[in-house]
Amino acid sequence: MSAVLTAIHVAFAVAAALIVWRIITGPSILDRAVASDVLLTLVMCVLGAEMAINHHTRTLPLLLIIAAVGVFGSISIARFVARKDEDTK
Repeated sequence: MSAVLTAIHVAFAVAAALIVWRIITGPSILDRAVASDVLLTLVMCVLGAEMAINHHTRTLPLLLIIAAVGVFGSISIARFVARKDEDTK
């Protein structure tokens, strides 16, 4: 079981590193927005996996808060980009 947990930790760490790299080097704001959404999703997956491995639901409110932040963040970025596109026309 410890080998499986180590593989899961490595996979999550590699994914997080690649996502952070995309956030830093993203050529546009939309690339960075998508990468930040993916990072929030990855954090939610890590918390969900931790809940499943340790058989508890203590972090469920945190999962809900992260999901809400992700949705509201995506909406605000979409509105910002739409407003910016209207200004350039």
